[in-house]
Amino acid sequence: MGAKKKKIEIHTEIEENGKQKKTSKEIGSGKKDKKKTGDPLKDMEARLESMEQESKDSHDRFLRVSAEFENYKKRAAREMNDFRKFATESFVKAMLPVVDNLDRAIESSSDDDHSIRSVVEGVNMTLKEILKIFEQFSVKPFESLGKTFDPALHQAVMQKETDNHPEKTILNELEKGYMMHDRLLRPAMVVVSKKTDSENQENQA
Repeated sequence: MGAKKKKIEIHTEIEENGKQKKTSKEIGSGKKDKKKTGDPLKDMEARLESMEQESKDSHDRFLRVSAEFENYKKRAAREMNDFRKFATESFVKAMLPVVDNLDRAIESSSDDDHSIRSVVEGVNMTLKEILKIFEQFSVKPFESLGKTFDPALHQAVMQKETDNHPEKTILNELEKGYMMHDRLLRPAMVVVSKKTDSENQENQA
């Protein structure tokens, strides 16, 4: 009877120890589950998703950098082209008053004396040579006489009443305007027509 009782106690102890070990194993596995999902396939899919997103982000960054670099190259080429085209702008502007003086000298010389005519011819030849040099740098005067006043191209220094021309017609050109390539180098100084008082009164009536 005592041996039987002893066996029962040993069996109970083993069961209790087994439960304790099992409980300890379950607790340990629970701690590991916090780091892993426990499903290798899902873990692999999550890592693959993360890598695909990183690859997409890197590709997007590459495209942005490439686009910015292309824009920079175009902007730099445009700026260099403008620099080459307009590098002589200040020089040409400084020469314009010389051309104006030659123009005035030719226009004011109306005497028939041979010596004066010779001077006029010399001045005229000088002016033509300067204008040829201007053409080499794509600098040309533009016509304003008889055209409609354009504030982007003309500077009105005076208004003159007249019935013979529409309003805002350029009647006289005091200084020629010049273009350099497609850029305005200097506006033309002009006299512009305006309606007479009688015409204004008729229009108001």
